Amino acid sequence: MRLCTARVPEGWRVRAVPLTRRTAIVIVIDYGMGNVRSIVHKLGKVGVAVAASSSAADLENASKIIIPGVGAFGAGMQHLRELDLIPTLDRCVHEAGIPVLGICLGMHLFAKASDEGGARGLGWIDSHVRRFDFSGIDGSRRVPNFGWNTIDVKRDTQLLGGVDPDQRFYFAHSYHLDCADPQDIVATTHYGYEYPAVVQCGSVCGIQFHPEKSHRRGFEIVRRFATSL
Repeated sequence: MRLCTARVPEGWRVRAVPLTRRTAIVIVIDYGMGNVRSIVHKLGKVGVAVAASSSAADLENASKIIIPGVGAFGAGMQHLRELDLIPTLDRCVHEAGIPVLGICLGMHLFAKASDEGGARGLGWIDSHVRRFDFSGIDGSRRVPNFGWNTIDVKRDTQLLGGVDPDQRFYFAHSYHLDCADPQDIVATTHYGYEYPAVVQCGSVCGIQFHPEKSHRRGFEIVRRFATSL
């Protein structure tokens, strides 16, 4: 386990918090597939008790869990299996109701399956991960989708907290979620066609864009998840 020990600018304080049972701490899962250090560092700067960990025991004692992710769906699921985290994550969600936030690939892992290699996902949200398909729509669109875009909020949630409609977020992905239940979609974005940008089903939340790369207002969504939900 790595505690929040990243170097911070002068004037900031980041407190490394030891993990003990019943400690209110946010765990960022370190499974080799995401920008873990950046998320831990930024949450620590705003006073959140946070640690990076790949330990099942730490997850069971967490108050919140964040699953970041950059890379392939199949590799992400394989890493979680190799760390033997999936049974613990299922208990955290289905039995303990611990809030979980998935970022980009982390959100994709919530789905039942993916077009990318046909791997099975965690199945927490009734959805499938699909590759962008612009056939017959817009041949000028490129995959992956790299760039800034706005989101269209479909329903109010504490996670978004009144996002400015002109606020832009940074996206970097070739695949997106296709949800079976529209009620799970909190916000959409548009790249060739509309698809989910933010989802929530019970205590499970996911965001397609990278809040840690979306400046202060983008990361505010992660801070709100860590402190308010």
